[in-house]
Amino acid sequence: MKKILIYIIPLALIAAVAIKLLSNKKTAEDRVYVYDKEQKVSVFAVKATEGQLASQRSFSGVIEAVRESKISGEVQGKVNLVAVEVGQEVRVNQLLVQQDVALLQLQLKAAEVQKDGLKADLKRYQVLVNNEAIQGIQLEKTELALAGLEVQIGTLQEQIAKSSIRAPFSGIVTAKLTEVGDFAAPGKPLIQVTDLSKIKLTLQIPENDLLYFQAGSSQVVKIASLLAEFSGKVTLIGSRGTLGNSFPVELTFDNTPDLAIKAGMFGEVEVNLKQAESGVTLPASALLGSDLNPQVYIIQNGKATLKPIQIARRVGDQLMVSSGVQPGEVVITGGLVNVFEGANVEPIFSSQR
Repeated sequence: MKKILIYIIPLALIAAVAIKLLSNKKTAEDRVYVYDKEQKVSVFAVKATEGQLASQRSFSGVIEAVRESKISGEVQGKVNLVAVEVGQEVRVNQLLVQQDVALLQLQLKAAEVQKDGLKADLKRYQVLVNNEAIQGIQLEKTELALAGLEVQIGTLQEQIAKSSIRAPFSGIVTAKLTEVGDFAAPGKPLIQVTDLSKIKLTLQIPENDLLYFQAGSSQVVKIASLLAEFSGKVTLIGSRGTLGNSFPVELTFDNTPDLAIKAGMFGEVEVNLKQAESGVTLPASALLGSDLNPQVYIIQNGKATLKPIQIARRVGDQLMVSSGVQPGEVVITGGLVNVFEGANVEPIFSSQR
Protein backbone atom coordinates (compact mmCIF):
# COMPACT_ATOMS: atom_id res chain seq x y z
CA MET A 1 0.00 0.00 0.00
CA LYS A 2 2.83 2.38 0.85
CA LYS A 3 4.47 1.72 -2.53
CA ILE A 4 1.22 2.64 -4.31
CA LEU A 5 0.95 5.91 -2.36
CA ILE A 6 4.51 6.80 -3.32
CA TYR A 7 3.43 6.85 -7.00
CA ILE A 8 -0.10 8.20 -6.57
CA ILE A 9 0.73 11.34 -4.52
CA PRO A 10 3.28 12.83 -7.02
CA LEU A 11 0.90 12.11 -9.93
CA ALA A 12 -1.93 13.84 -8.10
CA LEU A 13 0.24 16.89 -7.42
CA ILE A 14 1.33 17.09 -11.06
CA ALA A 15 -2.29 16.85 -12.20
CA ALA A 16 -3.36 19.61 -9.79
CA VAL A 17 -0.59 21.91 -11.04
CA ALA A 18 -1.49 21.24 -14.68
CA ILE A 19 -5.17 22.01 -14.03
CA LYS A 20 -4.23 25.28 -12.27
CA LEU A 21 -1.97 26.34 -15.13
CA LEU A 22 -4.67 25.67 -17.71
CA SER A 23 -7.14 27.65 -15.62
CA ASN A 24 -4.74 30.59 -15.34
CA LYS A 25 -4.12 30.52 -19.09
CA LYS A 26 -7.84 30.64 -19.83
CA THR A 27 -8.32 33.51 -17.37
CA ALA A 28 -5.49 35.47 -18.97
CA GLU A 29 -6.85 34.90 -22.47
CA ASP A 30 -10.29 36.06 -21.36
CA ARG A 31 -8.77 39.28 -20.01
CA VAL A 32 -6.76 40.11 -23.17
CA TYR A 33 -8.53 42.56 -25.43
CA VAL A 34 -8.57 41.41 -29.05
CA TYR A 35 -9.30 44.18 -31.50
CA ASP A 36 -11.92 43.33 -34.08
CA LYS A 37 -10.66 44.69 -37.38
CA GLU A 38 -14.11 44.32 -38.94
CA GLN A 39 -15.69 46.56 -36.33
CA LYS A 40 -16.66 50.01 -37.57
CA VAL A 41 -14.59 52.90 -36.26
CA SER A 42 -16.32 56.22 -35.65
CA VAL A 43 -14.33 59.12 -37.09
CA PHE A 44 -14.82 62.82 -37.66
CA ALA A 45 -14.92 63.77 -41.32
CA VAL A 46 -15.64 66.61 -43.73
CA LYS A 47 -16.41 66.81 -47.40
CA ALA A 48 -13.68 68.44 -49.46
CA THR A 49 -14.97 71.64 -51.01
CA GLU A 50 -13.85 74.38 -53.34
CA GLY A 51 -13.02 77.45 -51.30
CA GLN A 52 -10.80 80.44 -50.81
CA LEU A 53 -8.02 81.12 -48.38
CA ALA A 54 -7.90 84.43 -46.61
CA SER A 55 -6.39 87.36 -48.49
CA GLN A 56 -4.35 88.20 -45.39
CA ARG A 57 -1.64 86.01 -43.94
CA SER A 58 0.07 86.37 -40.58
CA PHE A 59 3.45 85.12 -39.35
CA SER A 60 4.61 85.17 -35.75
CA GLY A 61 8.01 84.90 -34.12
CA VAL A 62 10.07 85.81 -31.07
CA ILE A 63 11.73 89.14 -30.31
CA GLU A 64 15.50 88.96 -29.80
CA ALA A 65 18.23 91.46 -29.03
CA VAL A 66 20.46 92.44 -31.94
CA ARG A 67 23.48 92.52 -29.62
CA GLU A 68 24.01 90.23 -26.64
CA SER A 69 27.30 89.06 -25.19
CA LYS A 70 28.45 86.72 -22.44
CA ILE A 71 31.60 88.47 -21.24
CA SER A 72 34.52 86.47 -19.87
CA GLY A 73 37.95 87.42 -18.58
CA GLU A 74 41.05 87.44 -20.76
CA VAL A 75 43.43 86.52 -17.93
CA GLN A 76 43.19 84.13 -15.01
CA GLY A 77 42.56 85.41 -11.51
CA LYS A 78 40.32 85.47 -8.47
CA VAL A 79 37.24 87.71 -8.63
CA ASN A 80 37.63 90.55 -6.10
CA LEU A 81 34.60 92.64 -7.09
CA VAL A 82 31.35 92.25 -9.04
CA ALA A 83 30.25 95.83 -9.68
CA VAL A 84 26.83 95.21 -11.29
CA GLU A 85 23.56 93.38 -10.62
CA VAL A 86 21.01 91.76 -12.93
CA GLY A 87 18.70 94.35 -14.47
CA GLN A 88 21.18 97.20 -14.10
CA GLU A 89 21.85 99.47 -17.05
CA VAL A 90 25.53 99.82 -17.97
CA ARG A 91 27.44 102.09 -20.31
CA VAL A 92 30.19 101.17 -22.70
CA ASN A 93 33.54 100.66 -20.91
CA GLN A 94 31.85 100.59 -17.47
CA LEU A 95 33.55 98.30 -14.91
CA LEU A 96 31.73 94.99 -14.50
CA VAL A 97 34.18 92.69 -12.69
CA GLN A 98 37.53 93.34 -11.04
CA GLN A 99 40.04 90.49 -10.73
CA ASP A 100 42.83 90.24 -8.17
CA VAL A 101 45.96 92.00 -9.52
CA ALA A 102 48.18 92.02 -6.40
CA LEU A 103 50.65 89.46 -7.76
CA LEU A 104 50.82 91.15 -11.15
CA GLN A 105 51.51 94.51 -9.53
CA LEU A 106 54.40 93.01 -7.51
CA GLN A 107 55.83 91.48 -10.69
CA LEU A 108 55.50 94.86 -12.42
CA LYS A 109 57.26 96.64 -9.55
CA ALA A 110 60.13 94.14 -9.62
CA ALA A 111 60.48 94.58 -13.38
CA GLU A 112 60.58 98.37 -13.07
CA VAL A 113 63.33 98.13 -10.41
CA GLN A 114 65.29 95.87 -12.74
CA LYS A 115 64.71 98.34 -15.56
CA ASP A 116 66.17 101.19 -13.50
CA GLY A 117 69.26 99.05 -12.85
CA LEU A 118 69.70 98.27 -16.55
CA LYS A 119 69.36 101.93 -17.45
CA ALA A 120 72.14 102.81 -14.97
CA ASP A 121 74.31 100.01 -16.39
CA LEU A 122 73.63 101.27 -19.90
CA LYS A 123 74.88 104.78 -19.04
CA ARG A 124 78.08 103.40 -17.47
CA TYR A 125 78.78 101.08 -20.43
CA GLN A 126 78.28 103.94 -22.88
CA VAL A 127 80.94 105.98 -21.08
CA LEU A 128 83.34 103.03 -20.94
CA VAL A 129 82.82 102.16 -24.61
CA ASN A 130 83.42 105.78 -25.64
CA ASN A 131 86.71 105.65 -23.73
CA GLU A 132 87.48 102.22 -25.22
CA ALA A 133 87.65 100.74 -21.73
CA ILE A 134 85.35 97.79 -22.58
CA GLN A 135 84.18 96.07 -25.71
CA GLY A 136 80.94 97.18 -27.34
CA ILE A 137 79.41 93.70 -26.95
CA GLN A 138 78.59 94.38 -23.30
CA LEU A 139 76.75 97.55 -24.27
CA GLU A 140 74.74 95.67 -26.92
CA LYS A 141 73.77 92.93 -24.46
CA THR A 142 72.55 95.51 -21.95
CA GLU A 143 70.52 97.28 -24.64
CA LEU A 144 68.89 93.96 -25.64
CA ALA A 145 68.17 93.08 -22.01
CA LEU A 146 66.55 96.48 -21.49
CA ALA A 147 64.41 96.08 -24.63
CA GLY A 148 63.26 92.61 -23.48
CA LEU A 149 62.43 93.95 -20.03
CA GLU A 150 60.34 96.75 -21.53
CA VAL A 151 58.32 94.10 -23.42
CA GLN A 152 57.82 92.21 -20.16
CA ILE A 153 56.66 95.39 -18.40
CA GLY A 154 54.23 96.13 -21.25
CA THR A 155 52.82 92.60 -20.98
CA LEU A 156 52.28 92.96 -17.23
CA GLN A 157 50.62 96.35 -17.67
CA GLU A 158 48.28 94.86 -20.31
CA GLN A 159 47.38 91.95 -18.00
CA ILE A 160 46.61 94.38 -15.16
CA ALA A 161 44.42 96.46 -17.47
CA LYS A 162 42.55 93.36 -18.69
CA SER A 163 41.91 92.28 -15.10
CA SER A 164 39.33 95.07 -15.03
CA ILE A 165 36.54 93.54 -17.12
CA ARG A 166 34.44 96.26 -18.75
CA ALA A 167 31.24 96.43 -20.81
CA PRO A 168 31.95 96.22 -24.57
CA PHE A 169 28.75 98.17 -25.32
CA SER A 170 25.90 99.87 -23.49
CA GLY A 171 23.01 97.67 -22.41
CA ILE A 172 21.34 95.84 -19.53
CA VAL A 173 22.88 93.14 -17.36
CA THR A 174 20.70 90.09 -18.06
CA ALA A 175 22.77 87.46 -16.23
CA LYS A 176 25.35 87.44 -13.45
CA LEU A 177 27.38 84.24 -13.67
CA THR A 178 30.03 84.84 -11.01
CA GLU A 179 30.46 86.01 -7.43
CA VAL A 180 33.26 87.45 -5.30
CA GLY A 181 35.83 84.72 -4.58
CA ASP A 182 35.12 82.84 -7.80
CA PHE A 183 37.98 82.06 -10.20
CA ALA A 184 37.88 83.73 -13.60
CA ALA A 185 39.58 82.24 -16.63
CA PRO A 186 39.57 82.87 -20.40
CA GLY A 187 36.39 81.46 -21.95
CA LYS A 188 34.47 81.29 -18.66
CA PRO A 189 31.39 83.60 -18.87
CA LEU A 190 31.06 86.07 -16.01
CA ILE A 191 28.45 88.66 -17.01
CA GLN A 192 25.85 88.76 -19.81
CA VAL A 193 25.03 92.17 -21.27
CA THR A 194 22.12 92.69 -23.66
CA ASP A 195 21.62 95.74 -25.84
CA LEU A 196 17.86 96.24 -26.30
CA SER A 197 18.03 99.62 -28.03
CA LYS A 198 17.74 97.80 -31.37
CA ILE A 199 15.85 94.51 -31.60
CA LYS A 200 14.86 91.94 -34.20
CA LEU A 201 11.90 89.67 -34.89
CA THR A 202 12.79 86.26 -36.31
CA LEU A 203 10.14 84.51 -38.42
CA GLN A 204 10.07 81.09 -40.08
CA ILE A 205 8.61 81.64 -43.55
CA PRO A 206 7.47 78.80 -45.88
CA GLU A 207 9.18 78.72 -49.25
CA ASN A 208 6.08 79.80 -51.15
CA ASP A 209 5.68 82.92 -48.98
CA LEU A 210 9.25 84.25 -49.27
CA LEU A 211 8.16 86.48 -52.14
CA TYR A 212 6.36 88.70 -49.62
CA PHE A 213 9.67 89.49 -47.87
CA GLN A 214 12.32 91.32 -49.85
CA ALA A 215 15.66 92.41 -48.38
CA GLY A 216 15.46 96.05 -47.32
CA SER A 217 11.65 96.18 -47.44
CA SER A 218 9.54 97.26 -44.46
CA GLN A 219 6.75 95.39 -42.68
CA VAL A 220 4.46 96.33 -39.81
CA VAL A 221 5.35 94.38 -36.66
CA LYS A 222 2.55 93.98 -34.12
CA ILE A 223 3.27 93.20 -30.47
CA ALA A 224 -0.01 92.14 -28.89
CA SER A 225 1.18 92.40 -25.28
CA LEU A 226 1.97 96.11 -25.79
CA LEU A 227 -0.97 96.84 -28.11
CA ALA A 228 1.54 98.59 -30.35
CA GLU A 229 2.85 98.49 -33.92
CA PHE A 230 6.37 99.14 -35.20
CA SER A 231 7.98 99.42 -38.61
CA GLY A 232 10.51 96.63 -39.11
CA LYS A 233 13.08 96.39 -41.88
CA VAL A 234 13.93 93.03 -43.47
CA THR A 235 17.65 92.65 -42.74
CA LEU A 236 18.13 88.91 -43.28
CA ILE A 237 16.58 86.20 -45.45
CA GLY A 238 18.05 82.79 -44.63
CA SER A 239 19.92 80.95 -47.36
CA ARG A 240 19.21 77.51 -45.89
CA GLY A 241 15.79 76.12 -45.02
CA THR A 242 14.70 73.75 -42.27
CA LEU A 243 13.45 70.19 -42.73
CA GLY A 244 9.95 71.67 -42.90
CA ASN A 245 11.04 73.77 -45.90
CA SER A 246 10.80 77.12 -44.13
CA PHE A 247 13.42 79.88 -44.05
CA PRO A 248 14.42 82.32 -41.29
CA VAL A 249 13.60 85.97 -41.94
CA GLU A 250 14.73 88.74 -39.58
CA LEU A 251 13.13 92.17 -39.24
CA THR A 252 15.09 94.79 -37.30
CA PHE A 253 13.63 97.88 -35.64
CA ASP A 254 14.32 100.36 -32.82
CA ASN A 255 12.99 99.79 -29.32
CA THR A 256 10.95 102.40 -27.48
CA PRO A 257 12.87 105.02 -25.45
CA ASP A 258 11.90 103.24 -22.21
CA LEU A 259 12.88 99.82 -23.69
CA ALA A 260 9.32 98.51 -23.31
CA ILE A 261 9.94 95.68 -25.80
CA LYS A 262 11.68 92.78 -24.07
CA ALA A 263 13.61 89.88 -25.55
CA GLY A 264 11.34 86.84 -25.66
CA MET A 265 8.11 88.69 -26.47
CA PHE A 266 6.00 87.49 -29.38
CA GLY A 267 5.65 89.60 -32.50
CA GLU A 268 3.44 89.20 -35.55
CA VAL A 269 3.61 90.37 -39.14
CA GLU A 270 0.50 90.41 -41.35
CA VAL A 271 0.90 90.29 -45.13
CA ASN A 272 -1.88 91.41 -47.46
CA LEU A 273 -2.08 89.20 -50.55
CA LYS A 274 -2.86 90.61 -53.96
CA GLN A 275 -5.92 88.38 -54.21
CA ALA A 276 -7.55 85.50 -52.41
CA GLU A 277 -6.54 82.04 -53.67
CA SER A 278 -9.11 79.40 -54.70
CA GLY A 279 -8.87 75.63 -54.60
CA VAL A 280 -9.77 72.50 -52.63
CA THR A 281 -9.53 73.35 -48.94
CA LEU A 282 -9.22 70.99 -45.96
CA PRO A 283 -8.72 71.37 -42.20
CA ALA A 284 -5.07 70.95 -41.19
CA SER A 285 -6.19 68.24 -38.70
CA ALA A 286 -6.69 65.88 -41.65
CA LEU A 287 -2.99 65.92 -42.51
CA LEU A 288 -0.83 62.86 -41.82
CA GLY A 289 2.96 63.04 -41.97
CA SER A 290 4.91 66.20 -42.74
CA ASP A 291 4.65 68.80 -45.48
CA LEU A 292 7.35 66.86 -47.34
CA ASN A 293 5.23 63.70 -47.53
CA PRO A 294 1.62 64.77 -46.85
CA GLN A 295 -1.20 62.18 -46.80
CA VAL A 296 -4.86 62.04 -45.80
CA TYR A 297 -7.44 59.31 -45.26
CA ILE A 298 -10.52 59.48 -47.47
CA ILE A 299 -13.59 57.29 -47.12
CA GLN A 300 -14.56 55.13 -50.10
CA ASN A 301 -17.39 52.59 -49.82
CA GLY A 302 -17.24 52.80 -46.04
CA LYS A 303 -13.51 52.03 -45.86
CA ALA A 304 -10.50 54.22 -45.10
CA THR A 305 -8.08 54.77 -47.99
CA LEU A 306 -4.75 56.51 -47.54
CA LYS A 307 -3.93 58.95 -50.34
CA PRO A 308 -0.91 61.20 -50.93
CA ILE A 309 -1.69 64.87 -51.56
CA GLN A 310 0.13 68.00 -52.60
CA ILE A 311 -0.25 71.13 -50.48
CA ALA A 312 -0.37 74.36 -52.43
CA ARG A 313 -0.71 76.59 -49.39
CA ARG A 314 -1.15 76.41 -45.62
CA VAL A 315 -2.78 79.23 -43.69
CA GLY A 316 -3.40 78.73 -39.99
CA ASP A 317 -5.55 75.60 -39.56
CA GLN A 318 -6.49 75.40 -43.25
CA LEU A 319 -4.82 73.65 -46.19
CA MET A 320 -5.20 74.31 -49.88
CA VAL A 321 -4.65 71.07 -51.82
CA SER A 322 -3.49 71.11 -55.43
CA SER A 323 -3.87 67.36 -56.05
CA GLY A 324 -4.87 64.12 -54.34
CA VAL A 325 -8.36 65.11 -53.18
CA GLN A 326 -11.35 66.05 -55.31
CA PRO A 327 -14.29 68.23 -54.25
CA GLY A 328 -17.00 66.09 -52.66
CA GLU A 329 -14.67 63.38 -51.34
CA VAL A 330 -15.03 62.60 -47.63
CA VAL A 331 -11.81 63.22 -45.68
CA ILE A 332 -11.18 61.98 -42.13
CA THR A 333 -10.17 64.81 -39.78
CA GLY A 334 -10.30 63.19 -36.31
CA GLY A 335 -10.40 59.87 -34.47
CA LEU A 336 -7.45 58.50 -36.44
CA VAL A 337 -6.01 56.38 -33.61
CA ASN A 338 -7.67 53.12 -34.73
CA VAL A 339 -7.78 53.94 -38.44
CA PHE A 340 -5.71 51.93 -40.92
CA GLU A 341 -5.77 51.18 -44.64
CA GLY A 342 -9.02 49.36 -45.40
CA ALA A 343 -10.58 49.91 -41.95
CA ASN A 344 -14.37 50.05 -41.75
CA VAL A 345 -15.24 53.58 -40.70
CA GLU A 346 -18.40 55.45 -39.81
CA PRO A 347 -18.09 59.20 -40.46
CA ILE A 348 -19.42 61.84 -38.12
CA PHE A 349 -19.71 65.06 -40.06
CA SER A 350 -18.91 68.22 -38.14
CA SER A 351 -18.36 71.72 -39.36
CA GLN A 352 -16.02 72.31 -36.44
CA ARG A 353 -13.36 69.89 -37.54
